[in-house]
Amino acid sequence: MRIGKNEFNTENQVYIMGILNVTPDSFSDGGKFNTINNAVKQALRMEREGASLIDVGGESTRPGHESVSADEEISRVVPVITELKKNLSIPISIDTSKAAVAVKALNAGASLLNDVWGFRKDRDISAVAADFGVPCCLMHNRESTVYHDFLSEIKDDLKISIDIALRAGVSEDSIIIDPGIGFGKTVVQNLVVLNNLEIVNDIGFPWLLGASRKSVIGKSLDLPIDERMEGTVVTTVFGVQKGASFIRVHDVKENLRAVEMTRSILEEALASGK
Repeated sequence: MRIGKNEFNTENQVYIMGILNVTPDSFSDGGKFNTINNAVKQALRMEREGASLIDVGGESTRPGHESVSADEEISRVVPVITELKKNLSIPISIDTSKAAVAVKALNAGASLLNDVWGFRKDRDISAVAADFGVPCCLMHNRESTVYHDFLSEIKDDLKISIDIALRAGVSEDSIIIDPGIGFGKTVVQNLVVLNNLEIVNDIGFPWLLGASRKSVIGKSLDLPIDERMEGTVVTTVFGVQKGASFIRVHDVKENLRAVEMTRSILEEALASGK
């Protein structure tokens, strides 16, 4: 898969996507990087630590967040993406569910469209991805946590998102999927997904895991947001074991080390036939 000017071997490698929230109210780091200078410094730090992509978000998606207008979101992300494009050698992803924001962000230099609603909230966003010819990440999400056949419905919902993208003209080899840890799921349901991540492989597209610092970790361990590093690393290890191509995290260095160690163990086991 090509993202921007960079090639990604999604069948044989695992890549770290660094999270850059340029918001005042994101659950983990709201207000830390919502100036251009701080955002660029953080992105450069994540690149030095081994991130392969930087995911820029201008609207909090935490439970109970207040939605912002497209204009407000654009005013947050576009100046940052413009500066990042001048300073980074790795691709920039735009984390948005709004077509208008996506257009401005892609024009500013973003190379991947990451939609937490999997093209199911603003249907125009699928056409934007197709028109720009950029890869997209389609996340599983729902308004409700009520399911009749939980894991099967996650797969079915993701297939609907994929169909929306393909019908809009998005190339089949430009699609990444995301099981949506922390979205449309209870704590127990999130744990079930983390324990059954192999179901995403059945769909046949490279996939991303984004569990960094999320409430499933905090509630499982009874820990505040700034003490969820170890829990996040465990989810990263599970993701690598189950076949993730991308791991989306706040803490790049630590999770990249976990990725590399897990892959070393798995590759040695494969080589020895055990």
